[in-house]
Amino acid sequence: MSDSTAFETALVLFSGGQDSATCLAWALQHFARAEMLGFSYGQRHAIELSCREPLVDGMRSLRADWALRLGESHTLDIPTLAAIADTALTRDVAIAMGEDGLPNTFVPGRNLLFLTFAAALAYRRGIRHIVGGMCETDYSGYPDCRDATIRAMQTALRLGMNTTFELHTPLMWLDKAGTWKLAHELGGAGLVDLIREHSHTCYLGERGVRHQWGYGCGQCPACALRARGWREYAGEGAE
Repeated sequence: MSDSTAFETALVLFSGGQDSATCLAWALQHFARAEMLGFSYGQRHAIELSCREPLVDGMRSLRADWALRLGESHTLDIPTLAAIADTALTRDVAIAMGEDGLPNTFVPGRNLLFLTFAAALAYRRGIRHIVGGMCETDYSGYPDCRDATIRAMQTALRLGMNTTFELHTPLMWLDKAGTWKLAHELGGAGLVDLIREHSHTCYLGERGVRHQWGYGCGQCPACALRARGWREYAGEGAE
């Protein structure tokens, strides 16, 4: 990134999860302004969307300069995605591995659609930087999280909208422990605690049980990944 980004606006894909909350903090450090975009697509863990407001309020309280840089928050409804996707994230079925080697939590085309809608909104608002929490290091093998996919999407969006979009994926080469570490580097213990308390990762939408790493069922792949990253980040003394 060039120094000029410090005077520009970024649009952050902000679901209310650990990764997107960390990406929002990253954008607040690197851009003059950060707007947010979340998607309601019939996900079982739609409770994540309600976590966005306390996360944003917490970031405003953490740092005065972040408060000045936080821009508008947008939500787009994409009900068609759930209608055509037979997955464990959009239907009440058990989480399992599919015959194709991918977990049935994979929603085909989800990130491709998210980036396309984000670019369309960014185009209208005169924003050319889009930030997403895609990661190829600690992931479930989702093909739309791979760096090659994101680079290809950037090329397609630039060509299709004739705009010099820049897709930023600050977590791409970090494992979950590295994501916790990045949050600490960006906002100290205050940001780490905020993410633990208010972000949501659990695929089942469970927020009844509080673990060291936050709320969740503790059993689904998303919880297992988040918990393992926390243990590696905090040390073996963590839950």
